[in-house]
Amino acid sequence: MSAGHTAVTTPTAPDEPVIVCDTPQDECGVRDVLDRLGDKWSVYVVVELASGIRRFKELQRAIPGNISQRMLTLTVRRLERDGLVKRTVYPTIPPQVEYELTDLGHSLTHVVKALADWSIAHRPAIAAAREAWDEADGNSGRLPVR
Repeated sequence: MSAGHTAVTTPTAPDEPVIVCDTPQDECGVRDVLDRLGDKWSVYVVVELASGIRRFKELQRAIPGNISQRMLTLTVRRLERDGLVKRTVYPTIPPQVEYELTDLGHSLTHVVKALADWSIAHRPAIAAAREAWDEADGNSGRLPVR
């Protein structure tokens, strides 16, 4: 593999890593991408834009959880910087701004759908595991403070 290249493998031994980098984890690109997709709003924006072009307010109203104007602006700017979202400003008064996924952004929708499908398929098992953990821990779902 070339420097900085990441491969995803199926581990054959319990101690074998699933993700293999030629460089330290922080430098191989995985953390950078996961930080972007792991934030609270980016996946919602990608999911909403997967269905087509949206104006700013349309996008804001479509995202569950009452995202603020400032947070949506920061999120779409970060996604634009990463090459996932294209922002188009029309010279009207007031300016009309539209957002859409780039080809790179559209390629991410398959990953997001796979993650959503996995979440739905495993929701009962996760709920059962949480319930068992809470019952055994006696902590009513609250993680211990350390």
